[in-house]
Amino acid sequence: MRRRSFIKKTVLSSFTALISAEIVFGSKMLDGYTPLALQDPDPFKMFSKNKEMIILNDKPWNIEAQAHLLDDKITPNSSMFIRNNGTTPEEINPETWTLTIDGESVKNKKTYTLSDLKSKFKHHTYQLTLECGGNGRSEFDPPAKGNQWTIGAVHCASWTGVRLRDVLEDAGIKSNAVYIGYHSKDTHLSGDPKKEPISRGCPLPKALQDETILAFQMNNEAIPLIHGYPLRLIAGGWPASVSGKWVQKISIRNKVHDGTKMTGTAYRVPCNPVAPGEKVKDEDMCIIESMPVKSIITYPKTGALINEGKALNIRGHAWAGELEVVKMEYSIDFGATWTICSVEKPTNRLAWQHFSASINFPKKGYYEVWARATDTQNTAQPMLLPGWNPKGYLNNACHRIAVKII
Repeated sequence: MRRRSFIKKTVLSSFTALISAEIVFGSKMLDGYTPLALQDPDPFKMFSKNKEMIILNDKPWNIEAQAHLLDDKITPNSSMFIRNNGTTPEEINPETWTLTIDGESVKNKKTYTLSDLKSKFKHHTYQLTLECGGNGRSEFDPPAKGNQWTIGAVHCASWTGVRLRDVLEDAGIKSNAVYIGYHSKDTHLSGDPKKEPISRGCPLPKALQDETILAFQMNNEAIPLIHGYPLRLIAGGWPASVSGKWVQKISIRNKVHDGTKMTGTAYRVPCNPVAPGEKVKDEDMCIIESMPVKSIITYPKTGALINEGKALNIRGHAWAGELEVVKMEYSIDFGATWTICSVEKPTNRLAWQHFSASINFPKKGYYEVWARATDTQNTAQPMLLPGWNPKGYLNNACHRIAVKII
């Protein structure tokens, strides 16, 4: 009875701190009751997000940015999209957090504390582009099931951590290793501890790249909880689902990882083009790896009003998965003609690149500014929606903004 009383006082104290006011008659609350003020939390405040972010789902949390919120060269937490599959872990103690390396193809199963990782291995910092595989899903017709992302499920932050390669090699990699898979602390929406919300991975060559890291800092600070604190796998240029949050275990596999959301149609597209609406057998679906070439105009915000005779300066970012963007263009005549933009080299491999241009318009009226990126394999973004697929993945159509010259 005394312990229940202590727990209730502790909970009341926490509620009071969150509400910033005394809970009058709080001692009379039923055990397990949550005050109304806390039953519908403000996600913008809870996750330190810009209030212009768009909530797509709250069970689990899925929130996207708008294009103009992504104007920073290095994306701040306030504008980073959230893509969750399960319930965010609540009780995290970095002092007792461990990472275990196991699997059929590990030579010596090993467990590391965060302190071990930070002290034993060299630290590296990279700007890395993470984009949800379903970014742009809302444009597919027939509609694809899932969160109806528009343009804002992408970001490029600065991540600091240790190379996954160094940790895997410390444990030892057998010659039959072909894949890795991660396991995390988040819980399944059903609450069943035996079910994993998501457990994906990547081929061993991707895991061994310099830029694939186990990160413990984002933008020179501890990673926010919603983005994977205290330890996150980061594999830039591939679907962000490969970059597992709250990572506790990584398995070195002797086969393609078969964890949750690695099989069936999850994060897969038809191996060959199909007609819109066509059903595709699971065995005819291929795992998404490097993301396609893409770009986004971050300034000005769509709907801009510009005085006649004044030039419009645009800017934005472009990326191309494992590749680099070698050309950026804009069009103001719906793609009939294209003009070259200035595009910067990436800060490091797998970082997005920044482009800019100054545009003059011939007369008053309505215009659309379209942006198109081309990668090192001379593949350019399609002007409109690319080939349809059942899950609405990999939409890399040209981004466009509306402009009115007055």
